[in-house]
Amino acid sequence: MIKIAKYYLLLFGLIFGLESKAQDNDNVKKWNLQECIDQAWEKNLTLQQSKLTVRDREVNLKQSKADLLPTLNAGGNYGFNWGRGIDPTTNLFINQRVAFTGYSASTGVTLFSGFQKQNTIKQGILDLNASKKDLDDARNDIALNVASLYLNVIFNKELLSNNRTQLASTQQQLERTKALVEAGSLPYSNLLNLQSQLATNEVNVVNAENNLNISLLNLKQALLIPASEPFDIVIPDLEVDPQAIAAINVEEIYKTSLAIQPDIKSADLNVESAAKGEAIAKGGLYPSVSIRGSLGSNYSDAVDRQRDIVDGTVDQIVPIGFVENTNEVVLSEVTRPNVIGVDEGYSVSEQFSDNFNQQLSLQLSIPIFNGLTTRSNIQRSKIQKQRAEIDARQTRQTLRQVIEQAYYDAFAASKNYDASLKQVEALEESFRIASQQYNLGVINFVDYQIAENDLYQAKSDLVRNKYDFIFKTKILDFYQGKSLTF
Repeated sequence: MIKIAKYYLLLFGLIFGLESKAQDNDNVKKWNLQECIDQAWEKNLTLQQSKLTVRDREVNLKQSKADLLPTLNAGGNYGFNWGRGIDPTTNLFINQRVAFTGYSASTGVTLFSGFQKQNTIKQGILDLNASKKDLDDARNDIALNVASLYLNVIFNKELLSNNRTQLASTQQQLERTKALVEAGSLPYSNLLNLQSQLATNEVNVVNAENNLNISLLNLKQALLIPASEPFDIVIPDLEVDPQAIAAINVEEIYKTSLAIQPDIKSADLNVESAAKGEAIAKGGLYPSVSIRGSLGSNYSDAVDRQRDIVDGTVDQIVPIGFVENTNEVVLSEVTRPNVIGVDEGYSVSEQFSDNFNQQLSLQLSIPIFNGLTTRSNIQRSKIQKQRAEIDARQTRQTLRQVIEQAYYDAFAASKNYDASLKQVEALEESFRIASQQYNLGVINFVDYQIAENDLYQAKSDLVRNKYDFIFKTKILDFYQGKSLTF
């Protein structure tokens, strides 16, 4: 009795927990397909990586445009020199501690370099657009995956409903059989067989619940929603028309898809980018012309310590040599600065002003031989272009194959769905007759069980074929640019 009491207590707790969970699910926000897709687009980590690629290409394009502008750099220095050295302001040898400082600024711009900079900008624009198309393609892949997982949840919900209906039918039949057995109209073995069938149906319900929970978990993981968070979806009204597939033209879908699919556009942009890469490499064969300018000044405290004060000039007679053989001194008149004293106050600003220098130059660089670097770059760029062209053709070929396969898959799914509809209709009538005959004792339980199992297996196949057809039809809609939402 204690064990039985524990069993009923456990059963009551389980039933109460399931009822509470069902009540909780009624209050859970239900997501439609578009909300699920939007959530996946926002949270998907692969998509975030693709967004970073786009940002990286934007930075590269901005940099290539800035390369057309002149450069401007400034700098300065400050230091000490001990012992014999050169005064940086006079270039004379000195032997003392010298403090020195200076500043400089330079600018330059490339006037011509074989149009490499211009082609780099054009290539950057193409690469940026290609990365945006890759991002769109990643969005499409995520949307298709979410739609598949979403439909799988709906499919498992219908399978669970089908199994629960079969369980309820078996329970009703069990009650009728119990009454007939008590009345002596049926043998007791029929009751035992139905009890066994009821247990099997209960196991099927549990398995269907597990499959539904797993499909919900898979969808939540795709949306990066924690498994512990309550989650449910909206069940849309899905219209199924197996005959609509006959009106679809594969070639028209392919032509439409070529114009709208981002992976095709990305492949074509990569071909154009590779062509610009070849032009950039060929630009290395041309001379380059640039203009450069600079200015600067410096200061040394060696000059600051002593500076002659000059007041005009004076003429002086000075010896300049000797006469050969006689050693007679040769004199000459020279003009020299008239030094009247020493000024100890040669300021920093005066030195900077006196030492100020400027430079402007035009530079020409003609490539003659650089270890075949330019030629190798050209050959590699041509190979890259050929590879991009092959990739573009391969992308088109793959697209055609995928669309053709999707069409024939959808066509086969429509046939399977149509056949399942007819099968269920026939088996429903067969099971109705079998139920009447079983209640009258005309057929045994084995025949009744076969009729019931055949019907519910056919219903399960119908559900499976229905959603298989819906998803494959949605794939065709996707390649025509139609929305994936229901």
